[in-house]
Amino acid sequence: MSAPVWTEIADDAALTALLGVPGERVLTKDRAALSDDDRAWLAASPFCLVATSDAAGRCDVSPKGDPAGSLVHVVDDTTVAIAERPGNRRADGYRNILQNPHVGLVFVIPGRGDTLRINGRARLVSDAPFFDAMVVKGHRPVLALVVEIEEIFFHCSKAFLRSQLWRPETWEPEALVERRAVLAHRAEAPDVPVEALDAHYGPAYEEKLYG
Repeated sequence: MSAPVWTEIADDAALTALLGVPGERVLTKDRAALSDDDRAWLAASPFCLVATSDAAGRCDVSPKGDPAGSLVHVVDDTTVAIAERPGNRRADGYRNILQNPHVGLVFVIPGRGDTLRINGRARLVSDAPFFDAMVVKGHRPVLALVVEIEEIFFHCSKAFLRSQLWRPETWEPEALVERRAVLAHRAEAPDVPVEALDAHYGPAYEEKLYG
């Protein structure tokens, strides 16, 4: 049996020929500083994705979440900060930033199809006066990702519309993929009983989000 033939796009000209040229409004919509609308979006967003890569180009995307109004601290018109909260301590994205400061951020508002995107240069800050404004449930962050904005723009809603992400009637969270405890038992902790992992990822898990 012969191997299937793939037609690969290997240069910019071939990609443009396939996808076409974006309109002028799309090409010129990015900005270098926050507008009032950008600030309002960041204040309403409880969730973002942080994309990084190391010096060799190996990539990572990490989710960040906090109550709306607490996820992002606007330092000034060209600088934002995102607090680090207690996690698994892998710090893959942060280690990438130590090698390569370029980051991409996508900020989401539940129910909205459009998103706000920020690309810029990041640094890790272990303390600053603005940390006092990033306290959640009595906990001050021990670290913040500070991003100097290079470009910012709103992205259209087509991906969210195609995926029907915000339509609850399409949600079946455990119909096709087992619950987190079962996945952890299979892939991460085969020697730990599923019941113990269920307890770990149960109500007590939420109680430890900030402390």
